[in-house]
Amino acid sequence: MRTTPNTALRAARTARLMSQDDLARALRDAGCASATKRLVQRWESGTTTHPRPSHAQALERVMKLPIESLGFGAVRMGRAVGGLDDNSHDVESAIGAPPDGPSGPAPTAAARIAGDYSGVWLSRYEYYSSGRDSTFTVAHYAVVLHHGAQITVRSLPGSSPSVIEMDLTLDGNVATGTWAERTAVDGYYRGARYHGAVQLLADPTGNRMAGKWIGFGKDFEINSGPWELVLQDPSTGKATIDAYQRPPAVD
Repeated sequence: MRTTPNTALRAARTARLMSQDDLARALRDAGCASATKRLVQRWESGTTTHPRPSHAQALERVMKLPIESLGFGAVRMGRAVGGLDDNSHDVESAIGAPPDGPSGPAPTAAARIAGDYSGVWLSRYEYYSSGRDSTFTVAHYAVVLHHGAQITVRSLPGSSPSVIEMDLTLDGNVATGTWAERTAVDGYYRGARYHGAVQLLADPTGNRMAGKWIGFGKDFEINSGPWELVLQDPSTGKATIDAYQRPPAVD
């Protein structure tokens, strides 16, 4: 049986200027002690089509992308979609049934794993532009990945000409960390990069996080403003991500 190479994983690795050895080493540093160059080769050649959950989580941490965007099927803790890594003895079962299929309707925000903030979220923040004497709202759709106490937020490129990212640490319902934005090359700020700190509070439903950002402005003054994340879909599957590769409406 012919295998199909995993070009998505290889492209993600080479875009980061990583060799297969480099990726295996980064996975071990992320807590995946069994990661080897040979394992990476099996993934990229298509010999192994679905990593075990611990490997999938390490890949998401290292690549900062959902596992589905790395050329694999959906994987969750304790579950995977067949074709597991070598020597796996976990109890695995298929997930991600089609909407309204044998497993029932597609999951909604309330149906996601309790305490898991992974999904596609609407990111929205406000800032005051002294040069234009106006307050603006900037919105993106973003992929949120949640592992343990760590949350990463990466905007979808089709949702805005600018790019945002956050790296947060969750303590109870308080998320604290850093943000960065690369502004649109043809926009008012001409592709400038800004960064700063952010703290968000998650509401009891887990469907919204809201708080404040702080950072330097165009003239290097320290500014602050509101920032919120609102859950749109708990899935990080390719079909969901593709559906949100569009600019969000701004009220």
